[in-house]
Amino acid sequence: MAALNVERERLPDPAEGLRLERVTYTSQGLRVKGYLMTGADGGARPPLIYCRGGIRGVGMVRVARLVTLARRGYTVFAPFYRGNEGGEGREDFGGDDRHDLYAAVRLVRALPEAEPLAPALIGFSRGAMMALLAARECEGVGPVVVWGGVSDLRLTYDERVDLRRMLKRVVGHPRKDPAAYERRSPVDWAEDIRSPVLIIHGSVDEHVGVEHAYRLAEALSAAGKPYTLSIYEGRGHVFPREEDEQVLDHLFEWIEQARRTTTR
Repeated sequence: MAALNVERERLPDPAEGLRLERVTYTSQGLRVKGYLMTGADGGARPPLIYCRGGIRGVGMVRVARLVTLARRGYTVFAPFYRGNEGGEGREDFGGDDRHDLYAAVRLVRALPEAEPLAPALIGFSRGAMMALLAARECEGVGPVVVWGGVSDLRLTYDERVDLRRMLKRVVGHPRKDPAAYERRSPVDWAEDIRSPVLIIHGSVDEHVGVEHAYRLAEALSAAGKPYTLSIYEGRGHVFPREEDEQVLDHLFEWIEQARRTTTR
């Protein structure tokens, strides 16, 4: 994959039948990194991109999470975003670092281990902003799942007092820099989202309030966009393991159904 300036470093196999690599690729001239998990046989599988939450060391990609996705028969790529794990540049919470995801979409579509399908995206927490930005701005994006996702960054500023210092430093103040918050808030441009969306949220999410899910659903509905809303009563930001597996089953059934009924 020399034309894409991609380097692939083999890592210890994470589970039987799966292969893990650390990938270095180029985004806006920066060398950035991510994990690629494929089948051990190297065969082509449906492509999936996992958009992590958090920022920098908080919410970093976990190999165990990728195993739960890849063992369902998918080729999975998870960008770290710039400035992380030895990548160049500086992460800016849905600003220029969104291009790291756009480059990942192009990368995955060129992988021999990926079937010739538009990759599905799963955006967790802050990763929801990234996934929906890609569905707005990037060609070749398949169905999008947002799980515990941020849909209105102004609401995050209001409800997460502990994040205000970071947000003011990285994004700006919502009253002084309203355009920066609008660019990162899918509720403001739902009419431009070009993929079907599955919204998954716990009703007592302590990190990203469930109001984010309702606001996104309302915005998509007003824009006439296809979406499914799944609220899990009594669940927080991270679900118990057994229920997490059940939600993943539902999630992948939805992705396959969305592929059958939607063309891009």
